[in-house]
Amino acid sequence: MTHDRTAIITGLRHLADFLDAHPDIPVSATAPLYHFTRDGSDADQRAEIDQIAARLGSPIKDEPDYGHYTTAISFGPIQYRAIAITTEARARHAAAASYHGCVQPDPTPST
Repeated sequence: MTHDRTAIITGLRHLADFLDAHPDIPVSATAPLYHFTRDGSDADQRAEIDQIAARLGSPIKDEPDYGHYTTAISFGPIQYRAIAITTEARARHAAAASYHGCVQPDPTPST
């Protein structure tokens, strides 16, 4: 994990220096950096978000309809967001995605 963390921080610094040196390069109005919980039960993943929120001093946002449990901190337009997605929400997404490519729109628009 340390190697990935170091690479992200170094990359962010290099990107900031690059954008500072190239004011002609367009940028978005915001820049999120996401951390998704990986392993464990839904309770384990929620606990990870709880721990991150405690370190950040940020509130928890629980969206049970979407199956997302998040916390975030912003530095101007830059945001760090930690997200846990419930097992049920991942299963719903996988089921919906299983139809990807099976239905093709009619290439001729109807009039």
